[in-house]
Amino acid sequence: MGDAGEGVVSLQEWQGWGTTSPIPTLVTQIVEDLKVLEKDFDAQMSFGGNGGKLQGNLKTQEDKKHRATYQALGDSEKKLQFYAARQIACRILGSRGYLCQKCWLPVEDCMCSKVTSCLLCPGLRFWLYMHPKDFLRQNNTGKLLWQVFGVDVATLCLFGIPEHEEIMWNSFKLAGKSKVWCLYPNKGAVLKSVQDAFGQEPVANYEVTPAKLKVDSTVHFILIDGTWSNSAAMFRRLQDQAKSVWGDEDLACLSLNPGASAMHKLRPQPSWDRTCTAAAAAGLLSELQLLPLFNSFGLDNQAEAVEHALTVLLEALTSRRLRMGRSITRKVRHTIC
Repeated sequence: MGDAGEGVVSLQEWQGWGTTSPIPTLVTQIVEDLKVLEKDFDAQMSFGGNGGKLQGNLKTQEDKKHRATYQALGDSEKKLQFYAARQIACRILGSRGYLCQKCWLPVEDCMCSKVTSCLLCPGLRFWLYMHPKDFLRQNNTGKLLWQVFGVDVATLCLFGIPEHEEIMWNSFKLAGKSKVWCLYPNKGAVLKSVQDAFGQEPVANYEVTPAKLKVDSTVHFILIDGTWSNSAAMFRRLQDQAKSVWGDEDLACLSLNPGASAMHKLRPQPSWDRTCTAAAAAGLLSELQLLPLFNSFGLDNQAEAVEHALTVLLEALTSRRLRMGRSITRKVRHTIC
């Protein structure tokens, strides 16, 4: 995959990967520690394999240091933050000069010119609550939402990164619990259909200009973006934080009418009520479009823009695999990203 280049991660580089936040303190610290380790052992960092893992002679030394640091952290929250920051730091360093910052595909397979951007309906905002192992994954679909709608209304929040989670929860606190919904088909959650959640809202309450709607009544949708095995821990973290902010009530969850996305051809899901992140967003927009409250905002066109981006991603990934002589089908894996 290549070497890491300069060790410093600038704000421009950090935000170029799809985030709007400052550089997380712990990510910066881990990058600096890696550079010190590189100097101490006179060995250059190199990355390769799935997830841009550290390779070569430096890997053994870094693993030892990582284990010692992790074990010394007695607090589970600090362990999570360290784990998340290390994953992200290594992925950034290992992706330099290899992946396009916007689409997260190898530069020679960049699909950015084929993605059509559009404005998201005023008053709606997506939060991509992403596991660190899915950050910079080539076949991740959550990234498509900010490619289509922009980072200000489809915002990346990395699991275990306190700076990101604080930004997200500050927005939720301002909005109020009734304006925050999680798309997660958890049988143990309080689930509502889109019709039940928004179908009874009187249209007269929203007969305002788009600018006023965006300022006064923004509805926030959380999309959990990680493997199904990781998503349970991510959802528990959201629930715990919701209870600390709003009391004992569970975070409200939406259930969608299931349907296959284009990515099912490449990444089969474990069941039909589970789909990739971008397809879930498109499905939500399509269901909202059917309701009087939202049917004047062109959500069907916005859903089509996401579906088109999914098709573009599928074609780019398929073409790359064929060129490399790899199979274009995948074993069934428990993933939603």
